[in-house]
Amino acid sequence: MMGKIGQNLRFNFITNAIVEDITSKDSKQFHVNVLGCNNLTFRRFTISAPEHSLNTDGIHIGRSTGINITDSNIGTGDDCVSIGDGSRQITITNVTCGPGHGISVGSLGKYMNEEPVVGVTVRNCSFFNTMNGVRIKTWPASFQGSVSDMHFEDIIMNNLPSLVRISNVSFKNIRGTSSTPVAVKLACSSGIPCRGVEISDIDLRYTGKEAGAAVSECSNVRPKIFGKHSLTICT
Repeated sequence: MMGKIGQNLRFNFITNAIVEDITSKDSKQFHVNVLGCNNLTFRRFTISAPEHSLNTDGIHIGRSTGINITDSNIGTGDDCVSIGDGSRQITITNVTCGPGHGISVGSLGKYMNEEPVVGVTVRNCSFFNTMNGVRIKTWPASFQGSVSDMHFEDIIMNNLPSLVRISNVSFKNIRGTSSTPVAVKLACSSGIPCRGVEISDIDLRYTGKEAGAAVSECSNVRPKIFGKHSLTICT
């Protein structure tokens, strides 16, 4: 582990470690940067930065395998957790995120020969006043790459302005409120439409000032719909 100007903590090529009971406050850039690590767990982390501070990702993961983040509170001006290329078997559980941009995979496809992202699970997490919930971000006209085995389950979202903009994942048991009428948004590429998207048991209520109920917007995707929903999904 070594520091870098602008980053509070940096973990390079660490294997079989647990980092716990740490508070990181007001980093100039990423609070925690993880690169080339294997079997590394973050437990009981507290991260805080002003809502409008740029590039203050809570924990950024790149080219690492078996990274676990659990029982933590992350509030920043950027992504609470960001997952870059080459990340495999990432598990995020019991994390409270907000403020910030949510939990994000990507952005991907900016550079040639990026490694695949495989196996991301976000479970039992809560989002409060974040710009997004959970999402996968890709660059337009991007280089080839792949994202697979993504699962988001048992998520609570409160007062999000633009909730979900993701592809190639499953959504199960997501509930809470949205401050904008578009509570669910699946925006996929027209050149490479999303496939294998499954949605079940979505209960999201619009609480903003405009008239009407929560709605969804979907483009270039035909998700499989299961369970009960409080709004019409992708019709």
